[in-house]
Amino acid sequence: MPQDHRYVIGIDSSTQSVKAVAWDRQGTPVATGRAALEISQPAPLWAEQNAPDWWTATVTALRAVMEQIEPGAIDGVAISNQRETMVLLDAEGLPLAPATLWLDTRAEATTKLLAREIGAQTLHSISGKPVDVVPCIYRLRWMRQHTPDLLDSASSIVDVHGYLTRKLTGTAAASWTSADPFGIFDIAAKTWSQPLLDHLQIPVSKLPAVHAPGQPIGTITADAAGETGLRPGTPVFAAGGDGHCAGLGVGAIAPGVVYLNLGTAVVGGMWSPNPDISPYWRTLISPTGTGYLLEAVQRGGAFFINWFVDNFAGGRQDPDVFARLEAQAAVIPVGSDGVTVCTYIVGCMNPHWDGEATASFTGLTAAHTTAHLFRAALEAITLEFARALQAMRGEGLDPQHILAIGGGAANQSWLRMIADATGLPVIRSLSNEASALGAGISAAVGAGWFSGFQSAVDAMTRTSGRHDPDPLARAEWDALSRRQAEVYLNNRSVKARYATNE
Repeated sequence: MPQDHRYVIGIDSSTQSVKAVAWDRQGTPVATGRAALEISQPAPLWAEQNAPDWWTATVTALRAVMEQIEPGAIDGVAISNQRETMVLLDAEGLPLAPATLWLDTRAEATTKLLAREIGAQTLHSISGKPVDVVPCIYRLRWMRQHTPDLLDSASSIVDVHGYLTRKLTGTAAASWTSADPFGIFDIAAKTWSQPLLDHLQIPVSKLPAVHAPGQPIGTITADAAGETGLRPGTPVFAAGGDGHCAGLGVGAIAPGVVYLNLGTAVVGGMWSPNPDISPYWRTLISPTGTGYLLEAVQRGGAFFINWFVDNFAGGRQDPDVFARLEAQAAVIPVGSDGVTVCTYIVGCMNPHWDGEATASFTGLTAAHTTAHLFRAALEAITLEFARALQAMRGEGLDPQHILAIGGGAANQSWLRMIADATGLPVIRSLSNEASALGAGISAAVGAGWFSGFQSAVDAMTRTSGRHDPDPLARAEWDALSRRQAEVYLNNRSVKARYATNE
């Protein structure tokens, strides 16, 4: 058991920044450091970062934390990493090319090619992921076709977790949940998939060893200690993908608990004992390593809301814009007086997996206002998640309540919408740095603070506020859901007719 003033550090290396947070036994952040990351787009559809910047930012964040805490008070470190991002390294650990990010869509055409070569169902069943441009497997297939010499010359292929563990401990290491998003990991066997690697002509020796979440993977080297301020020999434990860690950070690791991150992308899911697959979600290994996480993703999410506000509602530079729109939308009835929205402004993941999908507003009349469009967009995002949750119920899962995080969770009207549309209580989680907390929980379990992940979650997570569903509103929301879901199908039909000149 930890003594007073003992801490663990969760490092959240996300797309735009690296955050390091020192947590105590109660899940209280006692010191925080952060540093920004830049994204480059050297060509259309490409999104890259310089992998050494991950380390530079991590050093900056850790040194800020260690200026506030004695190095000897740290019982462990773990990393939450941006998922589906990878870099090719030489034998010395130096990048052979910039890292490609999950935002990179250069392999869009390759998705169909690989699906034909291997079979969409085979890819889905092994990896748990429907065919989609995001997982690394499609960029690896693109490299096999376009830059084979670069791919073959790589000594190792790592994600952010692997790159940073190599810098911290001297050896690159993956966790089950950092390897999982690659799309070349067998989520049932919990090993790199030999059939998929054989097809890509990539030896498994180029990939890091994998570890269960919370397991020790090394210790801080003298060199890393000199740069970061950590104590040499401090244990490093496996954590994993930022979405996985966010689920852990809000406590979605037990039957019936649903998490919903109302962020730039709206991501929600729940724990399952089985690796059930469906177009309504991606199947992930649970952040505890036991069971699975069924994760629904709306790539647009709150990005669509921000885009709408910036272009049609005066812009986010107005500090009162959201409060004003929320107040106006709150008095508009369910269904937004006939306005329906398709929010697929950056394509669609679940349930259609259509990278070329587009957004639309329909049903507009002269009586409608900006607030109608704002509310209709919130309804569309809400109902997309509600339909995914209903599909999970169809697999025998029994959701009991939703834990909401992210910037959108501050919108009380939106939380009430979600409660009414799903028929479930919505509770706001206070885990504002859920991914860093999930990494911290992994380190706390690894360091022996708790007997297991559930006891760690019980001790280190907090909630505030609850919205219970109005049972009388459910039928109205169900009817709206059926209508709203048809907007994409109608858009696709029109698009197909134009494409064939019919």
